[in-house]
Amino acid sequence: MISVNDFRTGLTIEVDNGIWRVVEFQHVKPGKGAAFVRSKLRNLRTGAIQEKTFRAGEKVAKAQIENRQMQYLYANGDQHVFMDTESYEQLELPGNQIEYELKFLLANMSVHIMMFQGETLGVELPNTVELKVAETEPGIKGDTASGGTKPAILETGLSVQVPFFINEGDVLIINTTDASYVSRA
Repeated sequence: MISVNDFRTGLTIEVDNGIWRVVEFQHVKPGKGAAFVRSKLRNLRTGAIQEKTFRAGEKVAKAQIENRQMQYLYANGDQHVFMDTESYEQLELPGNQIEYELKFLLANMSVHIMMFQGETLGVELPNTVELKVAETEPGIKGDTASGGTKPAILETGLSVQVPFFINEGDVLIINTTDASYVSRA
């Protein structure tokens, strides 16, 4: 058991028969009344985000999530195949379970697979990934001074807003939490 006063971003807990990851939290001490913790939680089974308020000092169960290092191999119809880098076991995940993560996955990319008591919960991506620009409008000389952006489609099909000086074939660093451009690689 863990106290809600010890919440931190990324912590996994068991609440209401679900497995949740703490996305945001805030300790609130009102002038009148008892202190409480306001949190935003992501359900690791469904991906749904829920806001939940806990009384200060309330105890919740900490979920023991096992992260296994795996390599993304290929898509087989709607199934996506991952291989354990130590035992060479293969695991198939349905596309609807990892719909968001597929926007960042390339063949042979290393990721962590989250497991809870033998149940596969999903894919944990690195904070940033490097992806190549598949198509974008060419930049016009002098556009960089305005600081504007243009759409670019990356090799995985993900569309992001990038600065005007980015061209097709450039390799970009993309933030996986909000699918935003960080810099050129």
